[in-house]
Amino acid sequence: MIYTLTFNPSLDYIVHVNGFRTGTVNRTTFETIYAGGKGINVSIVLRTLGYESMALGFRAGHTGNMLCDLLKAQDVHSDFIEVREGFTRINVKMKSDDETEINGQGPRITENDIALLKEKLDALTDKDTLVISGSIPNTLPDDMYERILEWLKGRNVRTIVDATGDLLVNVLPYRPFLIKPNNHELGEIFHTTLKTREDVVPYAKKLQEKGARNVLISMAGEGAVLVDEEGNVHMHEAPKGKVLNSVGAGDSMVAGFLAGWMDKRDYEHAFRLGIASGSASAFSQGLADKETITAVFNTIQ
Repeated sequence: MIYTLTFNPSLDYIVHVNGFRTGTVNRTTFETIYAGGKGINVSIVLRTLGYESMALGFRAGHTGNMLCDLLKAQDVHSDFIEVREGFTRINVKMKSDDETEINGQGPRITENDIALLKEKLDALTDKDTLVISGSIPNTLPDDMYERILEWLKGRNVRTIVDATGDLLVNVLPYRPFLIKPNNHELGEIFHTTLKTREDVVPYAKKLQEKGARNVLISMAGEGAVLVDEEGNVHMHEAPKGKVLNSVGAGDSMVAGFLAGWMDKRDYEHAFRLGIASGSASAFSQGLADKETITAVFNTIQ
């Protein structure tokens, strides 16, 4: 089974406003609500690609109930821990002349809630995959990612980590199956600027030396790079298309890579499906559907 873990999921309220102005009433021309959070996005795209998963994390209040209802409507399984204080956050993403985001805080998560999460993770075996992605709320300890991989140590659970900075670097000794920084995040780790696909390769290999098995680097318009555990370097330019959406493209890439690897156990195939899934979501108003992913995949040589 594939599990995804989102510590601070959300309801993403997407609105379009023509010519937004501060200090006055603005009316939307389009609005919708999605289940949000990086791990949840991975679960949704996995389901689109034909793979079931279980979305784990924390929820609270009536917004937490709505989050579960939205996932159920998309045939995505969830097993969130319900916490008592606060409510599942609402993130407002406003598209006007510019794109503006206002992200909520989320509920308060206690040590008892963390213990309940540990109980769920204790059931994972070497037949399972766990995707951990996104930031952690300020009510959780800074070493939360490390705690999780320490709990799983010795059970050969396949782990995928999509995080930034120390959250990512500190889990490398646990040998995650895949990590997915973008080129800017990779550059921040090594205090440098990485602009081309060739630039990122030596730094991806440094992360392998620190413990990562496979390193997938997304680079927006520059495409993507995969340095796999067999010593191969895969590169591809970005597929052609009109970018409509910046939310969830990286998560879609993770889901596509995992689905592709589950399909054939082949890194080149996984890399291509990852690129196709990420780009297809960038070309869509929300997360991509199967038809769009397939169409983009067929353009990748």
